[in-house]
Amino acid sequence: MGSLAAWVWLLLGQGFFWRTDQRMPVRRAPERWPSVAIVVPARDEADMLPVSLPSLLTQDYPGVAEVFVVDDCSEDGTGDVARALSVRYGGLPVTVASPGEPEPGWTGKLWAVRHGMALARARRPEYLLLTDADIAHEPDSLRELVSAAVSGGFDLVSQMARLRVSSVWERLVVPAFVYFFSQLYPFRWVNRAGARTAAAAGGCVLLRTKAADRARVPESIRQAVIDDVSLARAVRRGGGRIWLGLAERVDSVRPYPRLADLWRMVSRSAYTQLRHSPVLLLGTVLGLALVYLAPPVALVAGLLGGDPVAAWAGGAAWAVMTGTYLPMLRYYRQSPWSAPLLPFTALLYLLMTVDSAVRHHRGRGAAWKGRTYARPEAAPDR
Repeated sequence: MGSLAAWVWLLLGQGFFWRTDQRMPVRRAPERWPSVAIVVPARDEADMLPVSLPSLLTQDYPGVAEVFVVDDCSEDGTGDVARALSVRYGGLPVTVASPGEPEPGWTGKLWAVRHGMALARARRPEYLLLTDADIAHEPDSLRELVSAAVSGGFDLVSQMARLRVSSVWERLVVPAFVYFFSQLYPFRWVNRAGARTAAAAGGCVLLRTKAADRARVPESIRQAVIDDVSLARAVRRGGGRIWLGLAERVDSVRPYPRLADLWRMVSRSAYTQLRHSPVLLLGTVLGLALVYLAPPVALVAGLLGGDPVAAWAGGAAWAVMTGTYLPMLRYYRQSPWSAPLLPFTALLYLLMTVDSAVRHHRGRGAAWKGRTYARPEAAPDR
């Protein structure tokens, strides 16, 4: 019964997190198109840039825009690839630079972002588009982002890029990743003016330069591994208005064909989100078990043990869980018949979270592309 009560509360009291209708807000073309600097931190992204960077170079943007690719000490020729693509495709002007290894107290990505923003500020852009090297944009993406920011008076507009769902494991794990994220940070709460909940999706963030200055970004979040949530929190703390929604024309092109690839993606920051707290880890494990694992267990145990109340409660909770997952599966164009598998996927996430804690205590912390952050800063409280 406890799991069923939890699902009734999640269904009605958690910002309708399960709905997928938070798309781009109402927007109108501005009378004057503001200038934009596009900052792309890239570490060993020679394979991704040929797919993603041309989509930025060919943006159909009526105003002034420029691209800054920051080569974060790559060993695969990332900078050379970026320069070659710029020559091949033309379009927006491109600056390729490298800041060297990060100073103590900085994560690598934010050190690269800092360097890119410093170069961009010399051009005095009104907006900054922070986008990852594995994110591809439709030709009108920048125009739509700027229109939304200007029309709504937003200081930060972020879209959760549609992640790749080609392999079996991607189809099983990826939609659930976005589903769990929206459960933790309901988009409706994020988008409510003055709300405490703040989040962004780091792959696509349009940021007003003045808001970045007020929030002292990225210096104020320089240790954050979960940098997107930290960025949104800093902007809101500085008085800025933020908006987050699901993308329709922004896609991640990075493949995660094996379970091990997805496992690393989740486990590298899961314990950081819990602020490296064993108490929070225990609470998370118990919470996942109660909410996602108990319903099918109660249903089977009730049927086998002749307990109709337990079977009904478990079945009802599982049905509500399945129903809340269906909109995300539709968004990802996946079969609705995979929705009942969510308890199994939740079990995988539970194990990934525990593994994240084990890695941290073994000194391997938030490891990514050859760098390990033993005890990085967690995302701030909502």
